[in-house]
Amino acid sequence: MAPKGSLLLFVALALGGTWLLQLPAVLAQRGVLPGTVKDYMLPALVGGFAPLVAALIASRLETGSAVRPLVQALHPAKLGAAWYLLALCLFGAIHVAGVAGYELVTGARDLRWLYLPEGAQHVGGMLLVPLMEEPGWRGFALPRLQARFGALRASLLLGAIWAAWHTMMFLLPGPSVFEFAIACANILAGSVVFSWLYNRTHGSLLVAIVAHAGAHLNNPSHAPRGSAAMLVYTLAIAAAGAALIVLNPNDWRKLRSAPAPSG
Repeated sequence: MAPKGSLLLFVALALGGTWLLQLPAVLAQRGVLPGTVKDYMLPALVGGFAPLVAALIASRLETGSAVRPLVQALHPAKLGAAWYLLALCLFGAIHVAGVAGYELVTGARDLRWLYLPEGAQHVGGMLLVPLMEEPGWRGFALPRLQARFGALRASLLLGAIWAAWHTMMFLLPGPSVFEFAIACANILAGSVVFSWLYNRTHGSLLVAIVAHAGAHLNNPSHAPRGSAAMLVYTLAIAAAGAALIVLNPNDWRKLRSAPAPSG
């Protein structure tokens, strides 16, 4: 299968699989389906694996191997430990910088600096979610999008797809329109930062996985509803992404080759 066709297939399977399996929980939360949200949580959790499954299927059809291209992307070049430390701490540091800016501008002291995992559910999410998502987003989709659109447009396009993939998860708590928009903007801006890390480490999927875990290590989405935490965090990520673009303009204009089909 041609890369364009495999990319479209990946997007369709990733979004469609997740939405299909997570929609019943959203409908139950709104009283459309009988039972409670907990009754539909198992398929909702399974739906989180759709990007990984989609990447394996699309990779198999494109290259003849489901696993080999993703395994090769885990560590394409020798990297120093500093890159993994940066990946783990980057999003937490962005949040801390955002809170510092918020306090400086407003004088308020109502936001926490750290939102560490609380309980087994958060810890499990920090460890499992990156493995469920990153082989699809950065391991499969990003290099193919960059080959067609260049780094910046690919990052924004992938961010839009990534945000759309989260639709059911964002809708489940019953957010306001503003809260939903902020959540989507957070993902869109974060995609730019992820792409910078991915490209600076020569396409390392492992660095992307570590960075995703780091985003869960200090996660303002755990802040109480109505808090300014997510807005501040999103603005901080957007500022960081804009700085990376302005300071490295040539990097974002380059076309980067996707893995050639093999086998």
